[in-house]
Amino acid sequence: MLSNQENFKHVSYLWDEVVAAKMAGDEVALLVYRSNLLGADLRLTNYGGGNTSCKAMAKDPLTGELVEVMWVKGSGGDLGTMKRNGLAALYVDRLRSLKNVYRGLEFEDEMVDLFNHCIYDLASKAPSIDTPLHGFLPFKHIDHLHPDAAIAIAAAKDGKQITKDLFKGTIGWVEWQKPGFDLGLQLKACLDENPGIRGIMLGSHGLFTWGDTAYQSYMNTLEVIEICAQYLEDNEGKKGPVFGGAKLGSLEKAVRLNKAAALAPILRGFCSSKTKMIGHFTDDDRVLQFINSNDLSRLAPMGTSCPDHFLRTKISPLVLNLTVEESLDDVHAIQEKIAPLFDAYRKMYTDYYNTCKHANSPAIRDANPVIILYPGVGMFSFAKDKQTARVAAEFYTNAINVMRGAEAISTYISLPHQEAFNIEYWLLEEAKLQRMPKPKTLSGRIALVTGSAGGIGKAIAKKFAEEGACVILNDINQERLDAAVAEFKNLFGNDVVASTLLNVTDAQTIETAFKETALVFGGVDLIVNNAGISISKTIADHTVEEWDRLYDILVRGQFIVSKKAVELMRKQGFGGDIVNIVSKNSVVAGPNNAGYGSAKAAQAHLTRLLAAELGPDRIRVNTVNPDAVISDSNIWAGGWAEGRAKAYGITVEELPAFYAKRTLLGETILPDDIANACYALVGGLLNKSTGNSINVDGGVAAGFLR
Repeated sequence: MLSNQENFKHVSYLWDEVVAAKMAGDEVALLVYRSNLLGADLRLTNYGGGNTSCKAMAKDPLTGELVEVMWVKGSGGDLGTMKRNGLAALYVDRLRSLKNVYRGLEFEDEMVDLFNHCIYDLASKAPSIDTPLHGFLPFKHIDHLHPDAAIAIAAAKDGKQITKDLFKGTIGWVEWQKPGFDLGLQLKACLDENPGIRGIMLGSHGLFTWGDTAYQSYMNTLEVIEICAQYLEDNEGKKGPVFGGAKLGSLEKAVRLNKAAALAPILRGFCSSKTKMIGHFTDDDRVLQFINSNDLSRLAPMGTSCPDHFLRTKISPLVLNLTVEESLDDVHAIQEKIAPLFDAYRKMYTDYYNTCKHANSPAIRDANPVIILYPGVGMFSFAKDKQTARVAAEFYTNAINVMRGAEAISTYISLPHQEAFNIEYWLLEEAKLQRMPKPKTLSGRIALVTGSAGGIGKAIAKKFAEEGACVILNDINQERLDAAVAEFKNLFGNDVVASTLLNVTDAQTIETAFKETALVFGGVDLIVNNAGISISKTIADHTVEEWDRLYDILVRGQFIVSKKAVELMRKQGFGGDIVNIVSKNSVVAGPNNAGYGSAKAAQAHLTRLLAAELGPDRIRVNTVNPDAVISDSNIWAGGWAEGRAKAYGITVEELPAFYAKRTLLGETILPDDIANACYALVGGLLNKSTGNSINVDGGVAAGFLR
């Protein structure tokens, strides 16, 4: 038996004896600890995949007697982040007694509802379909994982014999079967027929390992996976080059990213024909080796083997017919070239559904691909949100690892389409999907708000994120931007927010910002031109340099950002929104305001001009006119507050009250008020409104539009 982390090459030994000692005697705490360690290494299991359990004695709340209870990862959880409340707790004797009422494979789904009659802790998580797989095995601690190295053997044509030879009979084998009650009975039967084994390999699926303590189970799991991984490494290349050798080489990194950024919005348009999707791109070396290989054309259509893989990646990927040499500048030509591929994929998926469906199968889902491969460049994935798209890419990378390993030692075999369909359209999986929260208003939308590290821009970005959008935070100040990113990640998680430095007077930073937006999320839907400055001076005191600066930031910046946004939106082909944060000063002729007021007027009219031009593209362009938004606003720096106070004959300290008092509603205007107006324009209720303005100024009669 391996004894310390130095013995592990292919897995991470993370056990901390000091930390674990503090949990001594609490088997459930040790289960959570072990689960988090296993889930922290993607070589051991995927996000949301696998499950772990422990059995221990606990006091029955009804009788006060000690009974055996099993704690097992509940439905929909993730091992890496699971807490105690992510476990389901069941009476072991009740769970095992269900075999007395089990009516066979045809009626297997009805057993899931019966799990509820076995619940020990009524506040625990709902039991998953894998619960009986743990319940019928007698071991105190059990790990069920989907490590690439083990699945590579499980998905090999000779997997059963390889497992027997490699482990000298100490690992059992159970042929592929959909997870459920009957599979639990088969695991127990395998153990009964092979007493003393240390684990069981599930054909095409994964691995079961166990131990009498949390640590023993952890070590057993690592050791078995290490042996599998080392076996694959020792045999790689013996049958010939990996994946049949390279058919083509990859482009240089910078060129790959440029091509991916140019193509992503086009692909997003195709993949969003039913529901707006968020994208993800990776050019991981493992991906490139596969997509550049001679065996790509043979292996890609076969699909994946592990249920966790194809549930997230669909039955197979779409491989693009674009060469690495061809230009992507002619968008229409590229769309014409790849459109037949998407038509063929949708037909393939529809035929797969119609061929395999049962009388009670759920309706066909979106027939667009999730995984798209561009040989020489990388892999794109598209899903309803960023996390799902990213995880799909991770799972397909796992599938690539499995194919690579299986091909090195034998021949890779995927699940038959009918078996795959039975998992993908399983009524229990459908029920899980139906229980998920309904999408938020801006789910599937991508927003870039200029100047969004503070003030109005930050409030708008936060509102959009709260309503489900992915956001690109940007600013000219890195420190301010870093603070905003940290706040947003804390509020919304890492997958919702990305960031870039952006100076609206610098066309190159704008180009870079949109490139990064396309790479990170796949495109853009919502643009808010918010970045600005303000200078309040008399015409005599106003310099030409100040005039140029106002027009560069407010007018030229709005123009360049909008121009680039339109380019991406047209590639996607499903419209979008541009909202320009202008001002009541675009309408009101106030004192000491020639430069700022006229620039704001130019912004307002540019809104109307773009609305008139972009209507056929279904790109709506609207204006929000704020006034006197002082809170956390950069425009009050640099002398603006002093200038306006001087113009009105008051002190700077009196400005907030002055502005509120002069409004019809007597209200102070806050950044959140502007954010709400922007959301009103893009949230779906005003989809037929373009070229319009919303005043958010508390009611300034002089600013009424007419």
